[in-house]
Amino acid sequence: MTDKVTLSFSDSGIATVKISSPPLNIYDLEMRDGLIEAFTATRDNPAARALILQAEGPHFSAGADLSEFGSASSIFEARRIRWDRDPWLPLLGLPIPTVASLKGYAMGSGLEMALLCDIRIAAADATLGLPETKLGMLPAAGGTQSLTRVLGPHAASPLILTGRDIDVAEALELGIVTQIVHSEELDQTVEHLAMQLAAIEPSIAAKLRRCLAAANDLPLNAGLELERQLAST
Repeated sequence: MTDKVTLSFSDSGIATVKISSPPLNIYDLEMRDGLIEAFTATRDNPAARALILQAEGPHFSAGADLSEFGSASSIFEARRIRWDRDPWLPLLGLPIPTVASLKGYAMGSGLEMALLCDIRIAAADATLGLPETKLGMLPAAGGTQSLTRVLGPHAASPLILTGRDIDVAEALELGIVTQIVHSEELDQTVEHLAMQLAAIEPSIAAKLRRCLAAANDLPLNAGLELERQLAST
């Protein structure tokens, strides 16, 4: 990978992708390139059965390196460069279950990446949010779409429009995270869940993820038909 991203595989088939640029784990081009490589390597490893996305240091990620925008000729060019080196869709496209391990700040594109995982477990000290609106920007790493799909437009709209911080208790109540644990228990809890997910037969796991995505993407009758087809093959 790179100095800012590491990838390891366990004997049980768990791929662990760790972002490593503490203390805030700010996303820059080097980190995104490392994530693309890590997710692609996971996709191409037939032994991979589940993925953990975690971070080194006290924070998951405080978001993107905004100084990169200043080096581009325009804001549109900056966005194009970022999307040409996009780790978010490779993560979303993985056929295996994915778990994000959140702690400290999970803000901006950090939260946006976590929202593309199937399950998010948070430490009790976590603070979440999409602050881009307050900076005169859109959350353009998928936040307008991913948070709305998780919460629905009624609950997601005020969070996206105001860009306010979300404490971990509210995140659990809203359904952004599925579990809160003490910080010292976070790694063990996430690892235990990943082992449960890795025990699912890979073809079944891939079909389940397709069905769950269809619940957001397709009309109900089409989603039911897809579920019927996948269940019969």
